[in-house]
Amino acid sequence: MIASPSASAQSPGVIAPYGGKLVDLMVAPDQQEAVKASANHVLECSDRNACDLELLVGGGFSPERGFMHQGDYDAVVAGHRTLSGYLFGLPIVMDTDREDVAIGDRVLLSYKGQDLAVLQVEDKWEPDKVVEAKGCYGTTSLEHPAVRMIATERKRFYLGGTLQGLELPKRIFPCKSPAQVRAELPAGEDVVAFQCRNPIHRAHYELFTRALHASNVSENAVVLVHPTCGPTQQDDIPGGVRFQTYERLAAEVDNPRIRWAYLPYAMHMAGPREALQHMIIRRNYGCTHFIIGRDMAGCKSSLSGDDFYGPYDAQNFAQECAVELAMETVPSLNLVFTEEEGYVTAEHAEARGLHVKKLSGTQFRKMLRSGEEIPEWFAFRSVVEVLRAT
Repeated sequence: MIASPSASAQSPGVIAPYGGKLVDLMVAPDQQEAVKASANHVLECSDRNACDLELLVGGGFSPERGFMHQGDYDAVVAGHRTLSGYLFGLPIVMDTDREDVAIGDRVLLSYKGQDLAVLQVEDKWEPDKVVEAKGCYGTTSLEHPAVRMIATERKRFYLGGTLQGLELPKRIFPCKSPAQVRAELPAGEDVVAFQCRNPIHRAHYELFTRALHASNVSENAVVLVHPTCGPTQQDDIPGGVRFQTYERLAAEVDNPRIRWAYLPYAMHMAGPREALQHMIIRRNYGCTHFIIGRDMAGCKSSLSGDDFYGPYDAQNFAQECAVELAMETVPSLNLVFTEEEGYVTAEHAEARGLHVKKLSGTQFRKMLRSGEEIPEWFAFRSVVEVLRAT
């Protein structure tokens, strides 16, 4: 087993990427035409493929240098670890139905009119998706969104091999690379990552700003608000709308201890496995700490409404993996708004007998549609304006 490098083996002032070196698979401009001309097949990426490719090329999935071979795929499915011994939450694969693509081929990967990369096909296999679903998501039920995805969206064959990057996807939400984000972080200070996939409301803001004062976080730490803007669940707010809410909110709060960036990542709603995946990615973006809350990346059965994971499964698993990743977790506070003291923990409110005010997501959406005034203790004015305009 290969242990990950310690936090001391890092570039000046910023935690080292996982594996010790930030992967960069982008080809020099003067070599790109030759690389592109070497391809003998073309495959079109799905939205998910394009997100995975961007994170591979830019180092978000360091130390991985391409789509996984079957050996690593099998190892990650079975035990969240590659054959080299590195932790990895979910396998990264390129899928296709093409029978004519073979080991040894060079495949140009395109996406919405862009030529993103050339894949050197080093492995090809037909996966057992039942085993993949059970290993990664803990269930084979099609009521789980990721099980449904691998069963109905992912194609028959998986391809593994190294990548040569040509261009990153053009998006309405500009995604800074890990190198760009790391270059803007303060030297020698902790960086607390906040993951989200929905618009940020007051309770979220209170949660991640209070995380800066956690006992295991340095005095001059910053928080990196790092929303995923790739494909999520069908009922989530579209990425373009969420991007507008984040941009407006960043301008409204104008807090120098908050850094904002967008992550081109396709959610799996995989609970514990996804928590690990997010921690690895955030370490590669320069984060030392990760806020992890109750039921992170969880999901419910589309029929029964039952949860696929326990409320603290992801949190407990992340804490188990944190030491090896040279990171620390920051538990998400259970905050409520009270008439007397504003936002406090639910435990504090109960102990003091404070009057808690509540507004459900269903009520919030109804008020948005009807034009009713939404209390500022619940939502930021700038966020409400964006949501009402769409």
